[in-house]
Amino acid sequence: MENKTHITAEDNKQEILILRQFDLPVNLLYKAYTEAELVEQWMGNKVLKLDNRTHGSYLFETKDAQGNVLFRANGSIHKAVENQTIIRTFEMENSSFPVQLEYLDFKAVSEDTSMLEIKIVFRSIEDRDNMLRLPFAYGINMAHNKLQQIIKTLK
Repeated sequence: MENKTHITAEDNKQEILILRQFDLPVNLLYKAYTEAELVEQWMGNKVLKLDNRTHGSYLFETKDAQGNVLFRANGSIHKAVENQTIIRTFEMENSSFPVQLEYLDFKAVSEDTSMLEIKIVFRSIEDRDNMLRLPFAYGINMAHNKLQQIIKTLK
């Protein structure tokens, strides 16, 4: 699998920068992050709540076949500007990772292409480095590839 989503983590900084160009208009890319039905399709999580507006919040969950919760994440939406930006927190429940701050910027490159820039700020450099030890890059590339594939059918 080609890594189309690029991840940069500079030494001695507590942040990760993620860049991905999509063959999608910016409005469809934004919808992929803000409409529950679409988020469920490309992320593979059940969306229990998605109030994607300034001062809103979200809650995602994945269960196994027996109904056991495998993954649960939540956060607060600090700012949402349609087709431009989402600023939110992200917390994985039942994990050692503290809350992260995420800046998602959506930019039109052309009528049919867009750029997503995500800056994730961690509490510490150690927390950031621990995240990078996981299959983080693989997972986000896989998710973004699925997003591209699913959302292009909406064009």
